[in-house]
Amino acid sequence: MSQLLYYLILLPLSKLPTSVLHTVSTGIYYLLYRVIGYRTKVVYGNLERSFPEKSDKEIKAIADDFYRHFCDLIMESIRLFSMPLEEWRARSLATNPEILDPYFEQGRTLIVFEPHYGNWEVAGTCYPQYTRYDTVAFYAPLYNKFFDKIMCESRGRAGFQLVDKKEIKTFFNAKRERPVAIYFGGDQSPTSSKKSFWMDFLNQDTAMTFGTEKYAVEYDCPVFYAQVDRLKRGYYSITLKLVTDKPREEEHGYITRKNMQLLEKQIQEEPRYWLWTHRRWKRKRKE
Repeated sequence: MSQLLYYLILLPLSKLPTSVLHTVSTGIYYLLYRVIGYRTKVVYGNLERSFPEKSDKEIKAIADDFYRHFCDLIMESIRLFSMPLEEWRARSLATNPEILDPYFEQGRTLIVFEPHYGNWEVAGTCYPQYTRYDTVAFYAPLYNKFFDKIMCESRGRAGFQLVDKKEIKTFFNAKRERPVAIYFGGDQSPTSSKKSFWMDFLNQDTAMTFGTEKYAVEYDCPVFYAQVDRLKRGYYSITLKLVTDKPREEEHGYITRKNMQLLEKQIQEEPRYWLWTHRRWKRKRKE
């Protein structure tokens, strides 16, 4: 069934021009949002708590824009199965890749925090085309092994490597000839409230995953925030911002707090491009 879905639907779709897929996206938007109401309760709740100063009309306008972007995100991600590398590069502008050069010369492995904002798939997985670093991301393998293999191969066409998150320690401790840039997410709800770092985020007491900071300090890795911006429909830029290159000298929580403050600023300026469908605030702080 998985192979039929891929070869009969997803792969043929992925070969269509992005402009055509954007037309399909508009149709999906009406079906998903206007007809089915996919996760509207979650989206409205997240937006209302994050922007208590906004009216119902403003919240609905943001939600409408979000669902349009969300459907574009789905179709653009499907396009990556077949998108020519030349087009891929054209749709993901790296504004300042030279910022990594001094650290590469020093042979330092570094960590890049890239949240689920804009189209992190198009922009982030193409970044190896702009840097001398080998680039990897830790992820949870899909239960469906066929789709897991297809996804890894697809994202790997631009040089981006996916590594099972169970292998984090092994990967960090491995000896290698070239330094590595390791991508972390971290803006999803953590698996445990007890092991989380808590801070105010979008007007709410929020549990943060601590992996980025934990491994940065343990292995003395510089940390960068990956700011993905939408330039126009289907086109994105990625700008790296240095959070710290001396992680062991920072106070506890600084790296996590700084990354999330940078994300918060982006969301407040353009809320439509964050992933509002996930239940970010389902964890509650234990007294």
